[in-house]
Amino acid sequence: MPETIIELTLILPAYNERSSIVATIQEAFAYFKSRNIPVEIIVAADGDDGTREVVREMADRNANLRVIGHEERLGKGRGVREAVKLARGRIVGYADADNKVPIEEYEKIELELSGYQVVTGSRGMATSRIERPQPWHRRVGSKGFYYFLQAVLGLPGVRDTQCGFKFFHRDVALSLFALQQIDGYMFDVEILMLAHRLGFRIKEVPIRWRDDDDSRLQLLSGNIRNAIDIFKIRLNLRRTIPAPTAISIAANNE
Repeated sequence: MPETIIELTLILPAYNERSSIVATIQEAFAYFKSRNIPVEIIVAADGDDGTREVVREMADRNANLRVIGHEERLGKGRGVREAVKLARGRIVGYADADNKVPIEEYEKIELELSGYQVVTGSRGMATSRIERPQPWHRRVGSKGFYYFLQAVLGLPGVRDTQCGFKFFHRDVALSLFALQQIDGYMFDVEILMLAHRLGFRIKEVPIRWRDDDDSRLQLLSGNIRNAIDIFKIRLNLRRTIPAPTAISIAANNE
């Protein structure tokens, strides 16, 4: 029998997510099966809580599930970058392993992939639906981060860079992640800036989102690292792509 063509590669970056990863994988496979979308899932799992081992047991029974990662925490950006190299799908994307964005929101992404090469979920649009908001201090910090990001990098047309629900045409994903260097959380910003500089068409879509109140996110030290990474992105862009090749970002103003 001919090998099934993979339509979508879904990457789930994870750090010590043993308690939630099984349900996330099962929900994703069930959803895409109901849509008749051939999918593979790659879990990029750092940490030492047994997440990789649990996923590996599941993968022994499912040829379209793979797991990579390291015992030490090497970063979400690095995990996604390593997973993209293995992706077989015509579309490649990633989502949070703790299901902050319900997988059913992919339908909104899918509608835009025929006209855009990068489609990203957004919590910052008028029709975005926040079912469980972040604590007030994180919301204030997010607004401050947005203004800081625009002052340092100037990314037009994107309200929410950090939503972990992004999808790409495969050739675009391979091109972007071959240039991507940031290992931490700011890799989302880097990917969008690279896409902008290379002239790829980017679309934001409003999504449903729910906060999980993850206490592992360190507000002060984490933001200092993020700020350093933003300046690293600016420096790396000047070295690799000094100016935009096209201004082709489309923003949904709903």
